[in-house]
Amino acid sequence: MYVDRMVTPRVFIILIILFLLMPCQRPDAEGSEMKNKTITAIQGIRVGHVTDEQNLKGCTVIRFGAEGATAAVDVRGSAPGTRETDLLAPENLVDKVHAIVLSGGSAYGLDAATGVMACLEEEGIGFRVGKGIVVPIVPAAVLFDLGIGNPRVRPSSDWGFKACQKADDSPVAMGNTGAGTGATVGKLLGSGNAMKSGLGSAVLDLPGGGQVGAIVAVNALGDVIEPGTGKIVAGIRGEEAGTFRSSVKVILDQGTKKIFPGTNTTIGVVATNIPLSKTQLKKVAQMAHDGLARAIHPVHTMYDGDTVFAVSVPSANGFQGTASADAVNLVGTASAKILAKAIVMAARQAKSVNGYPAASDWKN
Repeated sequence: MYVDRMVTPRVFIILIILFLLMPCQRPDAEGSEMKNKTITAIQGIRVGHVTDEQNLKGCTVIRFGAEGATAAVDVRGSAPGTRETDLLAPENLVDKVHAIVLSGGSAYGLDAATGVMACLEEEGIGFRVGKGIVVPIVPAAVLFDLGIGNPRVRPSSDWGFKACQKADDSPVAMGNTGAGTGATVGKLLGSGNAMKSGLGSAVLDLPGGGQVGAIVAVNALGDVIEPGTGKIVAGIRGEEAGTFRSSVKVILDQGTKKIFPGTNTTIGVVATNIPLSKTQLKKVAQMAHDGLARAIHPVHTMYDGDTVFAVSVPSANGFQGTASADAVNLVGTASAKILAKAIVMAARQAKSVNGYPAASDWKN
């Protein structure tokens, strides 16, 4: 009896301690587990990365279901690096894509899409062109990050294959990840005044079960701006920590002084579960570029290759409605808003590397 009385309280105390030490997940407003606030919250979208932190290069793969996703693209920058974008024109035959690749490595990084094709082919996913023959449709866009880290290391076909295999619907990792690993901003006065940026993602819930999400790698010539306040989040560093020089003002003041071309570009994807046609998505992609204009100053320059893909991934339990002009207005407006948010997230989540401070460190 004496032993039982001593053991029971001890066991009880140990159980209480173990309970208190157990990790807990904070519920969202509806009492469920922590809500996914990135593009993978949209059913049917998976994202995978390969990140080389040592050489500061990476790639990101956005995957869709076996049936693919309707897609379009709009290129506004004048120094783009892209693959399979012509087929997304509304008048062309193919209207479904099976994955989209965002990559570092400049034009070399386009090779990552070949690996994604190989991964999808192994799974039997692609545009069917004959008995047992599929051709996966994998558009891609790249950014120039050869000036940071090791320029001889670039995303390869193997990287694309691995990123495709790793893709899942967990919340998207942000900052120095995937295509954003070597991303920088504020480069008008050279690398000595530039800052680290990265990859960002966000999602917006709409009435009726609709959703619009974005994922973006921000490697802009100009500054990342907080749309609500107009304040610079990351850009050309000033003389003291926490201070900046406006890229717009630098351009206006220096006139036609030569800038090293082709070292920039913001590339991204906006997606919705609202059913839209390729023609309608072309308009959405155009409207989504307003998000770049709100969050990057200046944008669409001769030395940026700004490219935005727009995709529609309807689901049986998702938005139920018609693909009307009002739906296009809704998705396009939401795309601009959420893409701007994702751009700011890319800068805020980045970490300092190799002499490039990030917003999280560049403070007074």
